[in-house]
Amino acid sequence: MKLTQTPPPDYANARSRRQRQRAAGLHPDYWYAVEWDHALRIGEVKEFTFWKHSVAIYRGSDGVVRAMENRCAHRSLKLSLGSVDGCQLTCAYHGWRYDETGRCVSMEHSLFGKKMPHVELETYPVQVRYGLIFVFMGNKALASERRIPEIPQWDNPDWGKISIDFTWNAHHSIIIDNTCDFTHAHLHRNRKPFTHAELTSLEAQGDQVTLTYDTQVGQGRFSKLLVNRKTTKTNAMTLGYQYPYQWSDTDQKIKHWAFVLPISESRSRVFFLFYFSPEMVKVPLLPLNVPRPLVKLIMPIAKRLIVHPLLKEDEVAVEAEQAGYEAHHDKPSPDVNPVLAAFQTLTLRKWDEYLASLSPRERVLETHGARPEAAEPALGEQPPARA
Repeated sequence: MKLTQTPPPDYANARSRRQRQRAAGLHPDYWYAVEWDHALRIGEVKEFTFWKHSVAIYRGSDGVVRAMENRCAHRSLKLSLGSVDGCQLTCAYHGWRYDETGRCVSMEHSLFGKKMPHVELETYPVQVRYGLIFVFMGNKALASERRIPEIPQWDNPDWGKISIDFTWNAHHSIIIDNTCDFTHAHLHRNRKPFTHAELTSLEAQGDQVTLTYDTQVGQGRFSKLLVNRKTTKTNAMTLGYQYPYQWSDTDQKIKHWAFVLPISESRSRVFFLFYFSPEMVKVPLLPLNVPRPLVKLIMPIAKRLIVHPLLKEDEVAVEAEQAGYEAHHDKPSPDVNPVLAAFQTLTLRKWDEYLASLSPRERVLETHGARPEAAEPALGEQPPARA
């Protein structure tokens, strides 16, 4: 019996596709949800982490959200420990102040007869949509080309909406797998969000995997009371891994998107947006649809009784899977659902595309679990021009 445990290998040293998948990040050339819009007040700064890289987001006095690498160039304190002054960000230690371009524009101490040093930090494009703050972490030239998914129903006041997020101790691929692998119905056997699922289609095309299950949707004690099955076909569901996002659709009336923020190899934050056509929400125990103006009043009840408890069950499972992987990463892991293999292929292809865009030195640092930003220049190599 092997009594000693070794940590899971990094991407460069992975010996299997599963190990590579669990060490891969998500390609930064996409828009990532990082925080709820309502959670960031004017004059407030917060930290989020994208794949081990800390970023400060803040809302200036003009109400605009901005994002900047989370370090003061002076002593590398996190700027999220500082303060927002107008539309600028000030370090808590020596009062170095940065404008929206990342340039240090003032210092609250003497320059000792020296010129103001040229200091410029990395900044990132920001968009606010669907009540979420999205940040583009990759090549800025691609920010206008890459699109946040279109969700026109979210702006329709008649549709019921539930927004919820979790920070789970699990790799992002474990979470994406969980949302689309309906062979785990046993986990939810008491709540029955889906039952008797049979995979009927699976297509991988470009950067998307689309699949359909024949299944009975919403058979739980509370959910079956709210779904009008005369107006909504609940015997099938289509799902997709639209890299790096995930979605589902039941008869164009029950939908959701999941936006995963990869924090590290073992931690992720996931933002869920669920939305429901008023045609499918009925008065409990009666064959009558809820009047459209009242649909939104039903949503907090559905969130508390159905959505939150269901996702808490998923939380237990994905965190346990992460712990199991860390303890037994060198053991075989057979799986019969072809959906997971298709997801694995897409995740690895996109991560390899990102690695191929890096310099050889950056690639070595990234695949060995280090951030290029944290590394010192190699011997004889010129340091970067930016501070």
